[in-house]
Amino acid sequence: MAAEGKIRHLRSSAPYQILLYFNGWFFVLYFHVEIAIFIWKALSLPYKGGILTAEFILIFLMTFLVFLQIHYGKRGNLTERVTSVLVSLLWIVPVFFVALYFLIWQTYVLYLEVIIIAIEMAFIALELIFGIISVITFARAEQ
Repeated sequence: MAAEGKIRHLRSSAPYQILLYFNGWFFVLYFHVEIAIFIWKALSLPYKGGILTAEFILIFLMTFLVFLQIHYGKRGNLTERVTSVLVSLLWIVPVFFVALYFLIWQTYVLYLEVIIIAIEMAFIALELIFGIISVITFARAEQ
């Protein structure tokens, strides 16, 4: 591009990229804390039927969804592609509802879980806001 005499402006969002980066590391911590809590709950609290197993599977599903969301968000932000950021924003919806399940509808909710889920939901909300701003910025640049 420099040979053509055109200057390319960088439109990637640094705050969005930083949020995705730190959410990735925080979610690793969140996952390990949740697994430890599930092991403690399985050993000390009574559960009916396969509820514990279903909740345990749900944490692995959430892990898969979060890493898909982070991957597409990072890729879309760095390449300034609207579609990848939109896919990331679409993955936020099921992640939000799984986090909401763990916060409200889980069989036993510990105070520690409330804290770490609230932090994860704050990451989700901020990523949604900055993701929408990035989509608008990239879409304007394409016109």
